[in-house]
Amino acid sequence: MITPAAAEVQITRMISGLDQPWGIALLPDASVLITEKEGRLLHVRGGKVHEIGGLPKVTDRGQGGLLDITLPRDFETSREVFLTYSKPQRSGSGTALAIARLPENASQLEDLRDIFVMAPGSSGGRHFGSRVVEANDGTLYLTIGDRGDRPAAQDRSVHNGSIVRVNRDGSVPSDNPFVGQPSVLPEIWSFGHRNPQGAGLDGQGRLWTSEHGARGGDEVNFIRKGANFGWPVISYGRHYSGAKIGEGTRKPGLEQPAHYWDPSIAPSGLLVYQGAMFPEWRGDIFVGSLKFDYIARLEVNGTQAAEIAQIKTQATDRVRDVIEAPDGSIWFISVGNGAVYRMSRG
Repeated sequence: MITPAAAEVQITRMISGLDQPWGIALLPDASVLITEKEGRLLHVRGGKVHEIGGLPKVTDRGQGGLLDITLPRDFETSREVFLTYSKPQRSGSGTALAIARLPENASQLEDLRDIFVMAPGSSGGRHFGSRVVEANDGTLYLTIGDRGDRPAAQDRSVHNGSIVRVNRDGSVPSDNPFVGQPSVLPEIWSFGHRNPQGAGLDGQGRLWTSEHGARGGDEVNFIRKGANFGWPVISYGRHYSGAKIGEGTRKPGLEQPAHYWDPSIAPSGLLVYQGAMFPEWRGDIFVGSLKFDYIARLEVNGTQAAEIAQIKTQATDRVRDVIEAPDGSIWFISVGNGAVYRMSRG
């Protein structure tokens, strides 16, 4: 089922045979980079798959592994890529952001280095978050889950449950909201998040995220500088035991979601569409569902959003990432099918 205008949409399988794909990036030469969670980076060109070497060591455990990949706007000249992953640490593992160069026709990353590592790491394999987005000013947003430690999402002396913002060299932008505040990590841009696995900019350069809640509390959030998004003090969900979470659904000073799902859909990749192929969708948000196997289309009204349609076919089996191609088509990862698909106008 595709709604609306099903006859005008065509979904084409572009790449298959993948093992737990997580992130996707389209190169200027129309080839594709794909991360696989166990720690592989694949380069697909002309139907042929090549493995890229020179990757960081990852902790492939639970939800952790090699996760997102993003190209900066200057990729054609810099040849740099951003990678997120679960980095082994003394106390377990934590979300990390690395940068490396991929020379043209190379089979190996060069100059790999971490530009951010969350502090501290922790044991367990849950809630790494791990989308990276380049802002219009060249700074980088990185989403980080609470790592299963709910109270830590309200503790700004750790990075758990936050969105951080850093410069491309890993330094802290001077206009971050908590710079200079005692006992607060200066990289933090917003906090009180549970597990944001989708992130994207709208046409005004504003950041939106999709976030795993507990049972019946998945969210889309419009991210504000310095804001507290409430987890685990407020939530529209309940614990998996059925017990109430925190103090209810609202509290002064805590942000409300732009949209929430009940029942939960297990949201992952998020795209705010800006392309020319589907002008009627421009400004809409697309979010992949890992649980119900569809892509949600949400209409935006200011800083609020509402799901108005679902794209659901055999291709949308556990949708992990959703991105926009230069031609305005929409590419997405289906973990269930081990494949990448292209959505275009039929």
